[in-house]
Amino acid sequence: MAAVEKDLMTQEIEINMGPQHPSTHGVYRALLTLDGEKVVKVENIIGYLHRGIEKLAEDRTYTQFIPYTDRLDYLAGMLNNLGYVQTVEKLMGVEVPERAEYLRIIMAELSRIASHLIMIASMALDLSGWTAWFPPFRERERILDLFEMTCGSRLTVSYMRIGGVAADIPPAFLPNLEAFLNDLPQMIDEVNGLITGNEIFQARCRGVGKIDLETALAYGITGPNLRACGLPFDLRKARPYGIYDRFEFDIPVLNNGDSYDRFVIRLLEIEQSARIIRQAMAGLPDGPVMAKVPRVIKPPKGEVYHQIEGAKGILGYYLVSDGGNKPYRLHIHSPSFVNLGALPKISEGGNIQDFVVNIASIDIVLGEVDR
Repeated sequence: MAAVEKDLMTQEIEINMGPQHPSTHGVYRALLTLDGEKVVKVENIIGYLHRGIEKLAEDRTYTQFIPYTDRLDYLAGMLNNLGYVQTVEKLMGVEVPERAEYLRIIMAELSRIASHLIMIASMALDLSGWTAWFPPFRERERILDLFEMTCGSRLTVSYMRIGGVAADIPPAFLPNLEAFLNDLPQMIDEVNGLITGNEIFQARCRGVGKIDLETALAYGITGPNLRACGLPFDLRKARPYGIYDRFEFDIPVLNNGDSYDRFVIRLLEIEQSARIIRQAMAGLPDGPVMAKVPRVIKPPKGEVYHQIEGAKGILGYYLVSDGGNKPYRLHIHSPSFVNLGALPKISEGGNIQDFVVNIASIDIVLGEVDR
């Protein structure tokens, strides 16, 4: 009997997943220790995309650094812009014009929707859902069209400015935005028909990569991944910044904490972002889009920390000023980096095919992980 058991024993092997782009969502490498198809251990290996953005800030003026923020979570550039300029404004005590505040809300929520659409499409594609990839990307293109007509760029927008925004919206913007919002429910129905309700997708995702609320908090997980564990924490409600306290919206919450809920929560958040945008459109005032700020930005000596609800979780900027025209120090709290830390925890003990589901469901972007 002992000889039979010895013959049935398997030898653990190590394989590399990544650092190629498909399925690893950027140049991320996971060193997997496998016992057959069972994942015994996961080691996160990052740094392939490291560009030293925080150190580069020390040699750029405050305004020159704005385009670098786009290269963090490059799928939600407007949100990166917003968090950074609000940090500088907080240190300087700058009051932003009303019209600029409303435009910032519109752009930030469009950026959130665009990011969530990428996650939804990519997760379907990672599970071989080729047809299901198209509807979310089709609608995301319309958002990028809106960005392009406003600031001339689609991905790395550099639209926010210290004191407001770079330019007012063109006449065609609001009609095109209205059309997009009107078509959004149909796209969500398409996604629910093609993906959410698909029995194969459900079988691959339900109960996979499950994480309870206590563990999520211990790992510092934030954003949609935390709300999928049952905690209704959203900085736009908990600690409103900008003018978010003027808008009515709900915080979607699910309770299973698995890959399926992490997918569905983003569909629910898209609906709430659209709700915020409609209110901002209705209340959009006339007036200037830039405050009167010095041509050379020189915040007073001191330090400041400011955080916003990014597309993937809490995005924070810690800034130290020595009174000059360049940051003395800058550190970025990036949600993808923090959320990635929990990937081994949710993957160990599962099958290798589940690892692909897990990494797709936590929705990382390596520009933000490596910085």
